[in-house]
Amino acid sequence: MKEISRIAAAVAPSATLAVDSLAKQMKADGIDVIGFGTGEPDFDTPENIRAAAIAAINAGKTKYTPASGIAELKKAAAQRLYADLGVSYEPNQIVISSGAKHSLFIALMSLCNAGDEVLVPSPYWVTYTEGVKLTGAVPVTVRAEESAGFKITAAQLEAAVTPKTKALLLNNPSNPTGMLYNRAELQALADVCVRHDLYIIADEIYYKLVYDGHEFVSVASLGDAVKERAILINGVSKSYAMTGWRIGFSASSAELAKVMGNYQSHSTSAPSTISQHAAVEALSGDQSTIEAMRRVFEERRDYIVGRINKIPGISCIMPEGAFYVMINIREQLGKTLGGRVINNGDDFALALLEKGLVALVSCSAFGDPNFVRMTYAASMENITEGLNRIEKFLKG
Repeated sequence: MKEISRIAAAVAPSATLAVDSLAKQMKADGIDVIGFGTGEPDFDTPENIRAAAIAAINAGKTKYTPASGIAELKKAAAQRLYADLGVSYEPNQIVISSGAKHSLFIALMSLCNAGDEVLVPSPYWVTYTEGVKLTGAVPVTVRAEESAGFKITAAQLEAAVTPKTKALLLNNPSNPTGMLYNRAELQALADVCVRHDLYIIADEIYYKLVYDGHEFVSVASLGDAVKERAILINGVSKSYAMTGWRIGFSASSAELAKVMGNYQSHSTSAPSTISQHAAVEALSGDQSTIEAMRRVFEERRDYIVGRINKIPGISCIMPEGAFYVMINIREQLGKTLGGRVINNGDDFALALLEKGLVALVSCSAFGDPNFVRMTYAASMENITEGLNRIEKFLKG
């Protein structure tokens, strides 16, 4: 047989989905596993959104739509961005895709040529580096230390730029760290990108999930020179508890939106028609349920951080957004837990799953092998029991 694509063969599997799959298999086998792997809200999709989908089906809205999405949803997305973030886009600057991950991939495919470099702050969501590789471009990581709040500086970004650099891929708030760049920090990074004529692919999917009264600032709000270089990535999955509906969208210059729409038309074409109509209601309908979910996430975060920092041998800093906690396991390295020598987060996560019956995600695939990630998109009951099991596991 002839050789398959080297680019495709080199893609690593999703670490989050792999852990979730193993945990679900153990559950199917009758084992009482508590999972904190995938970043998926445990809430049901709000009733008004579900009703809109049913109404769309009953109205016969089940045919193909334009490849880049229905006009109503583009308008709703543009209005939501303006209402929440103060950034103004026309509907022809919006491309609706099958999830924010799909929007991200289309943006990368539309920007990158083989050999281009894309700067990615680390720790990062594993799909960022793998997505860059799929285009033939090269991901270049810029290290963000826990001591710096998991945020890179303008000086670090400047030092990483080369003549091959095409874009910065910035997730704010971040998966997996939960960090949030403030206005001054974001402006400093944007200034570097403008000075070097770099695109900014800004994944802002968690922008509604910000805590402690912090202000979320969209990179596109930092002036025309920044906005014209920015591609905002967003969607309804996280804030509206609509992960399975698979609706994301991008906002960019009209020129880039046209290119991305053309690319999508020859790859997947439009996303689900029914999901698009549900997303119109999500973005333009009652927003009170979204705020209610945000408050619950904040309460869970406070409890988790408090508990983790009382357990000897592990620690974490307070995340300011999203719904993840990065747990520092450096003190466990070299120890034997659950019959397994702990050399990195992979070993820790596997030992914890096998012996402690708790599924966390190793951050090795996110660029930092000394951490594991816990999501608080889970019930308080499961969070409490899961932390009890982690504490018992560490005591041996």
